[in-house]
Amino acid sequence: QVQLVESGGGFVQPGGSLRLSCAASGIMFSTNAVAWYRQAPGNQRELVAYRTTGGSSWRAESVHGRFSITIDNAKNTAFLQMNNLKPEDTAVYYCNVDRNPHTIFFTPGYWGQGTQVTVSS
Repeated sequence: QVQLVESGGGFVQPGGSLRLSCAASGIMFSTNAVAWYRQAPGNQRELVAYRTTGGSSWRAESVHGRFSITIDNAKNTAFLQMNNLKPEDTAVYYCNVDRNPHTIFFTPGYWGQGTQVTVSS
């Protein structure tokens, strides 16, 4: 059974940083691509960034240069480093892992429960 547990959300002032974590069991980040999504109140869930094991990566234009995905394979944990946060980054952030291993492109698969990020002065 696959389980993804996000953590690291919280309240931060504009310009601040947060690092979200996604700890996985039942699936390995060393073989399966990972993505982060977010959903703000009243909005649809949107893809923020993804990273495949083959080296492909993508980030939304709105977070380019500010957000990045890293992987700690020893801990089987993925991270979303978020820098220079803006109020419009406020949302619930979700981790997602591709069901299929060694994919070139990312396809949504398993979801975590989400973690709230609030950016406000």
